Amino acid sequence: MRELRKLCDGAALLSIANQDALDLAAAFAEDPPEGLLDAVPGARTLLLLYDPELLDIEGLDLSRRGDRPPPRVIRLQACYDGADLDDVARELGMRREELVRRHVESEHVVSFLGFAPGFAYMTGGFHVPRLRTPRVRVPAGSLAVADGYTGIYPAETPGGWRLLGHVAARMFDPAATPPSLLRPGDRVLLEPVERLAEPPRAKRPKAQGEGVLRVVTPGAFTSVQGGPRYGLAASGVPAGGAMDLASLAAANRALGNDPFAPALEITLVGPELEALQDVRVARGTEVRSMKRGERLNTGLVQRGVRAYLAVEGGLAPAIPGEATRPLRAREVLRRGSRRPAQGPRAPRLPIRWGEPLIEVRAHRGPQWRFFASPEDFFDCEYRVSPSSDRRGLRLRGPAVALARRSDIPPEGTAPGAVQVPGDGMPIVLGPDRPVTGGYAKIATVVPVDFPLLAQARPGTAVRFVEERWT
Repeated sequence: MRELRKLCDGAALLSIANQDALDLAAAFAEDPPEGLLDAVPGARTLLLLYDPELLDIEGLDLSRRGDRPPPRVIRLQACYDGADLDDVARELGMRREELVRRHVESEHVVSFLGFAPGFAYMTGGFHVPRLRTPRVRVPAGSLAVADGYTGIYPAETPGGWRLLGHVAARMFDPAATPPSLLRPGDRVLLEPVERLAEPPRAKRPKAQGEGVLRVVTPGAFTSVQGGPRYGLAASGVPAGGAMDLASLAAANRALGNDPFAPALEITLVGPELEALQDVRVARGTEVRSMKRGERLNTGLVQRGVRAYLAVEGGLAPAIPGEATRPLRAREVLRRGSRRPAQGPRAPRLPIRWGEPLIEVRAHRGPQWRFFASPEDFFDCEYRVSPSSDRRGLRLRGPAVALARRSDIPPEGTAPGAVQVPGDGMPIVLGPDRPVTGGYAKIATVVPVDFPLLAQARPGTAVRFVEERWT
């Protein structure tokens, strides 16, 4: 039975079989209804992201079917040298040689893509749980298993799957067409080898647009961020965008830019920049004219964690699917095409961020009843961990008690979803979040309140307040 459940304004989760989810997502990709931003297939669900001012999600036609490309056979060499190989073998009661043989001989068929750009959920894994605490960094190319699936990490990311080995093939190249090596329906044949060749370097397209600023010193972590860019979630590409969209919009409006034009997102300590031509910039709502050759030291973020420096006309965005990276010294920042960004309307600035204690409204999550006493979540106080980033804000405080395992069939993740791994420590997912995930989610933050978390410094106290649907 298909059930549609709203997670927050702009996100809803449809319970649906995997093949039906793929068909429906393909139909929406061919002819998207006005206001539908993305459709993310999962193991048993389809996540729908939309503009609530343009689309009545409950009136959406969910019976459509689209055409999908025929499946292929893809051969990959694999070196079985993973950090969890022996532990998984012990859990399953077999020798590592037997584990490798069984894994190679299993049928690996791509069910859907998600989690990260180019990450394919394939059949033929082992039924072992994810790690209780996800690793902060998993090497690119890692061959891993969890809950009956096999997956290959396309890039270095956090992750909780069990590592059996690695491959050299490039699973995702944002400059390629299509960018993902695998697609749903493909059958993957693994060939075990002792040593792998080095993967070919990805080709970067030639920079476009006129140079406007040069980076003298890059700051702590400064990146180019605009509004979220939708449409590639079915390939595992998050929409991304600024952590604090309201602050981005305020800086852009001060220059007459589109509210979601790409700008510099400054974290804690900003860069020093040199103007390559006469240009107007805005930090927050403060506008400044720079002459060619003039330098600007943006310095410390005075309030909160992030500030935004907009450039007249906007900056050139990153390639869709390219991982967020910090600026480098001597890098040239180029002006963008001035095309308006796609996505929901720019929110207003919140009035309470930067305080030592913040209250954040949230709805009950899709796995609310997976937890022993879920109501306690709204009575506890948490603190923002220093290990937080654009993928997720990790919280520290009372562990959320689970009534069952935290692992679920992988499903699309909404912006602001609060997932709880096996250690009970909540993680609020951000713009660069995994597109799909297999940890239970206890809540979803109200979108207009997310900037409060985006601007919360490490150690900030956080209380969640339940927001009920009217």
